Amino acid sequence: MVDFEIPRNIEGLRKTMHTVARNQLRPISRHYDEHENEVPWDLIRKVHSLLKAMGGSGLGRRDPGSRKDSVSGASINTGFGNFMATVITEEMTWGDAGLSICLPGPQVGGAAVAAAGSEEQKQKFLGRFPGDEPTWGAFAITEPGCGSDTSSIRTTARREGNEWVLNGEKIFCTSGGFALEQSKGFVIVWATIDPGAGRAGIKSFIVEAGTPGVRVSKVEKKMGLHASNTVSIVLDDARIPLENILGGMEVLQKEKKGFEGVMATFDSTRPIVASFAVGVGRAALDFTRDYLREQGITIRYGLSPSRLTAVEWDFMKMEEDLHAARLLARRAGWLADMKRPNALEAAMAKVKAGSVVPAITQKCCEIVGPLGVSSKALLEKWFRDAKVNDIYEGTGQINTLIVARRILGYTREQLR
Repeated sequence: MVDFEIPRNIEGLRKTMHTVARNQLRPISRHYDEHENEVPWDLIRKVHSLLKAMGGSGLGRRDPGSRKDSVSGASINTGFGNFMATVITEEMTWGDAGLSICLPGPQVGGAAVAAAGSEEQKQKFLGRFPGDEPTWGAFAITEPGCGSDTSSIRTTARREGNEWVLNGEKIFCTSGGFALEQSKGFVIVWATIDPGAGRAGIKSFIVEAGTPGVRVSKVEKKMGLHASNTVSIVLDDARIPLENILGGMEVLQKEKKGFEGVMATFDSTRPIVASFAVGVGRAALDFTRDYLREQGITIRYGLSPSRLTAVEWDFMKMEEDLHAARLLARRAGWLADMKRPNALEAAMAKVKAGSVVPAITQKCCEIVGPLGVSSKALLEKWFRDAKVNDIYEGTGQINTLIVARRILGYTREQLR
């Protein structure tokens, strides 16, 4: 029997975070959309205090937990860190997507450490959440001349004695400013130790806040997610300890190990990004349903398609697509918690959510009419916030390639 119920402990946390989303995020959503890059410190401090009181709610944990089977004695995974993240993320982005990204936590930088870091690095960097002050982890891959093709990375890392010296520029780094401005923050920077080696030369490095030679050069203005801190970072002879290469020095002893290890980051973050989109789509559908009800229009479930109005048919189709995206994301997160391969499922979740949620928010704007593009409602904001979900954490095109390769059994060289 397939059980789609949320475990009781996660359901309790979901309700708590929905209350936070409804009472803390939604009321200030429009303000921070209209005041781009203004930092919501009051909200950040409130949520940080809540996370501390809750013991972090598993955020940043390295091991989701296990127990011994009473009969066989085998270890059984009982933790739901990734699954929980998909559930909580949906609730928070239902409140506001941009504000939810501002909230302190390991974010993608922490996910990289969890996926590819050494035990010492996990202890040192993931143990910071939640700390005495709000702290962020960030992830820096994209460069002015390098997007989806990571083999084109030009940021360099050269070894000098007991240090790595990094030089280059990164763009579109989510929460990068927050991570570098707080004393215990850090950014995972992708760089090459051998520009002629392609992907084999790519490694990841942990750059801590306060590192000389690292600066934020630009804070982006964007179509949506106006509250999100998205920055460009310049590394000018930035020196970091030798042990800050992600995974430890042993990644240098095996070709491609560093690159392939950190790529596993996306297997855990893509389901969360998919849930990020689902929350935005759900907000749009909830608003549209309420609007139609106010106009005396109800969605009549259970009728044959031939008896439905165009609005009813469109609305049900959107609900169907959103639910499919939600289930794909939660399954991919669950597989990660069970320590089972989930690269295919993670990519499928990202593709589905990244394509259907922008379409859902656009259709909701059309159904509602003039109010849908007016600042009197948040619907037009959700339409703008939705688009990025098809772009970051791997574009829809790249993730579609991943799905095709996994299903067909093709290599990167065979299917580009």
